[in-house]
Amino acid sequence: MPKPSPFRYFKTSPEIIRLAVMLYVRFPLSLRNVEDLLHERGIDISHETVRFWWNRFGPLFAAEVRRRRVDRMRPCRQWRWHLDEMFVKINGETHYLWRAVDHEGEVLESYVTKSRDRRAALSFLKRAMKRHGRPNELVSDRLRSYGAALKDLGRGDDREVGRWANNRAENSHLPFRRRERAMQRFRRMRSLQKFASVHASVCNHFNQERTLSSRDHYKAARAAALAEWRGLLVG
Repeated sequence: MPKPSPFRYFKTSPEIIRLAVMLYVRFPLSLRNVEDLLHERGIDISHETVRFWWNRFGPLFAAEVRRRRVDRMRPCRQWRWHLDEMFVKINGETHYLWRAVDHEGEVLESYVTKSRDRRAALSFLKRAMKRHGRPNELVSDRLRSYGAALKDLGRGDDREVGRWANNRAENSHLPFRRRERAMQRFRRMRSLQKFASVHASVCNHFNQERTLSSRDHYKAARAAALAEWRGLLVG
């Protein structure tokens, strides 16, 4: 029995909903910016409608993109993970956004905690490994919480630690930092966790490493990514 369409109770076409969610999550735009851009295309909606759409469909799109990505990468034998944590302010209080990035620069997991001790690192690693499997190699900074968490997982302190070894994870923070400034930061842990997970999946989907490929290859990959996005959640 086929699953019912998640768009079945909405009068707006799925194409417009996908476009609105993509614009808001992928680019550093506010809700009102997305409203104005859609108005120029003859689509008259409120910014609160954009908010509702991204809250309702953003996690669904992200989960579908993540599932396809995991299915493709599980057979990979040389899966190398880069682990790092970001400082994020929520109502003036410091929180930590743990992130796992693979060898291709795509964000695998995002996890928000109030501390960065062994327990927080262990929860983050268990969550990432349950969803994506176990990596062959691990790279991180010198935070001792990683070593303690890995020992609890039975791997010992087998991670690689170097001054520039973790640059891939450091550079992957930049798109999220730009998006954080555009949103004027976050007010709740729950909203940060939700947006970080959706933002990572959408950025992974449209990340074509433009500087490393020719113009023709980039255009073909971009068109393929957009076509796949337009086909998400089609019954």
